[in-house]
Amino acid sequence: MREVPRLVATDIDGTLIDDERMLSARTAGVLQRISAAGTPVVLVTGRPIRWLQLVYDQLPTPLPAICANGAVVYDPVTDEVLRADPLAPELLAEVARRLRAAVPGVSFAVEIVDSRQMRHEAHYPLRWDADADAIRAIGSPEELHSVPAVKLLARAGEQDPDAFVRVVAGALQGLAEATHSSYSGLVEISAAGVTKAAGLAWYCARLGIDERDVLAFGDMPNDVPMLTWAGRAVAVANAHPAVLEIADEVTAANSADGVAAYLEKVFGLA
Repeated sequence: MREVPRLVATDIDGTLIDDERMLSARTAGVLQRISAAGTPVVLVTGRPIRWLQLVYDQLPTPLPAICANGAVVYDPVTDEVLRADPLAPELLAEVARRLRAAVPGVSFAVEIVDSRQMRHEAHYPLRWDADADAIRAIGSPEELHSVPAVKLLARAGEQDPDAFVRVVAGALQGLAEATHSSYSGLVEISAAGVTKAAGLAWYCARLGIDERDVLAFGDMPNDVPMLTWAGRAVAVANAHPAVLEIADEVTAANSADGVAAYLEKVFGLA
């Protein structure tokens, strides 16, 4: 890629914000300066749309976002979904059927309405999300796949996330994408071909920007497709081994403003 990128793409959790889910004033300032000078900055995250406001509240101006691991492209200025790639109801039903057969005790939740709402089975553990207006338990197994979903979430008690992803991917055999973005034993499932790379590629094509001119930051396995696609891939020091293995460079940890430090160097910011 050229010395100065034409677009900056960054993951949020574990990469851009610290372990307390806070965005430092330094990082917010660097993103604002780059964006204001004409270089697009895009958030590329596994988060649903409804979780973005927590980040936007810490930014001078909201940034466009590719959510749900690439399934949703979102414009926060107009509150418009520019593109969505959901799992169709019949596909959801088949994925759930296969995983119930392969994983004892598996429980599910689905991100629906472009990830503005979640529906979950009664025994699915809600670890972070408790918005009563957007989150609701389903009344029957059939309701899980009654409408399209941009992401299917699967848990089965305490699991090694890397091993669990391999089990899920094996059961689905290319029917859908399986990945993870945390160490909590949660597997995130998207339609086949839907990844952070695919969502970012669509957005860059819209702007006429080649992947060779994209600088991307990440920390977890769900970032690997994006980092492999981008012209320059940078891992934060706290990244998962799978990310450190494929990154072109490594910057400081998320808790030490690693993204900001790298961008200051690339863009010559004092």
